[in-house]
Amino acid sequence: MGLSSESTGTEVLNECSGVLDIHKETQEDKVIALAGNPNVGKSTVFNSLTGMKQHTGNWPGKTVANAQGSCRYKNKNYVFVDIPGTYSLMANSEEEEIARDFICFGGQDAVVVVADATCLERNLNLVLQTMEISGQVILCINLMDEAEKKKIRIKLNVLQEQLGIPVVGTSARSGKGLSRLMDAVAAVTSRKHRSGALQIDYGKAVEKAVAILQPAVERELKSRLNSRWVSLKLLDGDASILNSMKKYLGYDIFSENGVSESLSEAKEVLNAEGITSENFRDRIVTKIVCTCEKISRKAVVYEKAEYEERDRKIDHILTSKATGIPIMILLLCSIFWLTITGANYPSELIAEGLSWVGGRLAGLCAAACAPAWVKGLLVDGCYRTLAWVVSVMLPPMAIFFPLFTLLEDCGYLPRVAFNMDNFFRKACAHGKQALTMCMVCTIMQ
Repeated sequence: MGLSSESTGTEVLNECSGVLDIHKETQEDKVIALAGNPNVGKSTVFNSLTGMKQHTGNWPGKTVANAQGSCRYKNKNYVFVDIPGTYSLMANSEEEEIARDFICFGGQDAVVVVADATCLERNLNLVLQTMEISGQVILCINLMDEAEKKKIRIKLNVLQEQLGIPVVGTSARSGKGLSRLMDAVAAVTSRKHRSGALQIDYGKAVEKAVAILQPAVERELKSRLNSRWVSLKLLDGDASILNSMKKYLGYDIFSENGVSESLSEAKEVLNAEGITSENFRDRIVTKIVCTCEKISRKAVVYEKAEYEERDRKIDHILTSKATGIPIMILLLCSIFWLTITGANYPSELIAEGLSWVGGRLAGLCAAACAPAWVKGLLVDGCYRTLAWVVSVMLPPMAIFFPLFTLLEDCGYLPRVAFNMDNFFRKACAHGKQALTMCMVCTIMQ
């Protein structure tokens, strides 16, 4: 049994539980997914294009915020869906799963991936993963003005040639390049752009396994999803994509024996080359990262030669097995110490100030001959409880969160997640959850 147009059409997708309701004005409106890493100016691009024509809410069944906005360009309507900012589509977190599922099943006409011009190599990871899923991808390189200040030059034509997709440089805060971005969106959605997107070669063994599995997958999916990408996910043992296919398509790809048999045969090929389910994903990720580095070296010019070299040296120090974790522990412990110890002084000052105010309020109640229960309720109860919460909780949060924001802006938090990923994966978690643990520990203190 294969997938039919009736079982996977737009009507079914819209009726299916968990699918985002797209606010279209007409059926001819084009839906554009807006993807990107956190802090690349994706929201600025979104706001600049859509203005005040926005709808906000949460993704169905999730606590992750969602925003949609519409714009009209050259007599055509476009609906932009701002999907969660994420570093990859490996579905290791709720945000990654939402982003992946919308790109797979959201029915968008194109995907615009917003990247940061000042650290393009890191952003290309998401671009390449998106290209594996969708054939309608546009790369928007934002913050070109910031890159210019740092003497970083992006060869847009070289990058477009390497990736095989439209590439547009923008500075969303000033609106520069947004009209060219919309021209690219219009060309892709009208199928005027011929896609010759880059396809990553994962090595002889993996490619042989994919070649065995892909025909069976294609027969079942009938081009509803990229069969090569789905084949890689099946070889990876990614159960989340199977769950999503059942949820959004109402279909079990293993309902027919053809895929199961081909998958077993493909895994035998991998096992013969020493590739197991435990190290398969590592090989895939390593190849993607190496491809990002290769493309970046061709397309990015650092006019200050020491800038790139310094950045790579810092990366090597902060993520190496020998120095990465000790530096991380030292830095996080310093932040915790500064947060906990440093908060004592402002906490005492705030407590004294609020206590003085409490005394004045008690005196005011006495002067007004207020009943004892009124004073007890308002001053001893409500006010003193509020004063205690403010004096105890405000100083640590006022110190910790700005410091964490600074680390995020400096690009250190993704490196923390990278360092902790192997440890957390043993507990079926993700390295990014280390950051959540840090926040919880600080709040509990």
